[in-house]
Amino acid sequence: MTKLSLGTRLFLSHFIVMLVGLGSFVILAKLSSPRMFILRLEELENQGFITVRSARTYLIKGFETAWNGSAGWAIIFGASAAGGLSYLAAERIMKPINQMKDITHKLAAGNLQERMPESAIPEFNELGYSFNRMANSLENVENRRRELISDLTHEIRTPLTVVRGYLEELADHRIEPSEELFQKMVQETRRLERLTSDLQELSKAEAGYLSINRQPLQLYPLLESLVEKFRDQLLEDGPILQLESSRDLPLVFADLDRTEQILVNLLGNAIRYTENGSITLRAWREKKWLWLAITDTGIGINQEDISLIFERFWRADKSRSRYSGGTGIGLAIARRLVELQGGKIEVESELGKGSQFRFCLPVV
Repeated sequence: MTKLSLGTRLFLSHFIVMLVGLGSFVILAKLSSPRMFILRLEELENQGFITVRSARTYLIKGFETAWNGSAGWAIIFGASAAGGLSYLAAERIMKPINQMKDITHKLAAGNLQERMPESAIPEFNELGYSFNRMANSLENVENRRRELISDLTHEIRTPLTVVRGYLEELADHRIEPSEELFQKMVQETRRLERLTSDLQELSKAEAGYLSINRQPLQLYPLLESLVEKFRDQLLEDGPILQLESSRDLPLVFADLDRTEQILVNLLGNAIRYTENGSITLRAWREKKWLWLAITDTGIGINQEDISLIFERFWRADKSRSRYSGGTGIGLAIARRLVELQGGKIEVESELGKGSQFRFCLPVV
């Protein structure tokens, strides 16, 4: 069944009100005027008028009296009927508006589970759908905020606890100061520094405050330099890092520094979670996009966790998460940087066999 639009409903309600008013007037006038006129004639007969000519003045007066009386009752009844219908129509139209007002107050008070019910009016139904999407977004933001505070507190507590423990033992002379001890405390403070820096970077990226200087770029020199730099960090018994790309890659419209930041993050993750095997950086063109993929033979990711990998503080290997060097924010930053450059990022993985992270940038 097709639902009538709000404009159609308003038109029909006013039209029906008009018809009811006019109909009431016509019906009552038609029913009551003849009766009143007949009564007036009977009065004239009782007064002794015989001819119409002699009763002319009284006939006209009687007709006016009958018409005025019937018209008055018709107006009263028509106005009452029209007013009643107008009230019902207004109540029906105002009901979803009042519901939205009440739900808005509840949302403002912190009750983020409230939603607009479905309406029979298409415009209000669409408005309710948009309102519910907004409410869902607010609820998700609030949940993510709480999760972020919880995760951040957990992340900060670990290095602070380690540093405090060392300092307390040094103050109580239970351990002797040494270069190794100070290096451990420096390592923990650097983890805190990386965490705060990454959080600041993520906050700017999600708010759209990061400067993105997009221009035509040839990415092959960047890929080549990154592979050479990361090869120096690999141990002899570690994975093999290789580049698979032609030198004549098409120009992309992107930010060089931000693209390098994305690649450094993805390559760093691949090296961190790949003890042996290979890591391959590959680039190829597909229609209007240049795709960049980092494929490793590392620990892989559970299929149920695929949708979570770009969330803050998520890690593939939770048993190594505290000291593997990562803050758990890098992938969230990488995704936002790709999106700010007009691309998208994807992942495929199989537990125990490795992962492939790939993203695309628009070709000039």
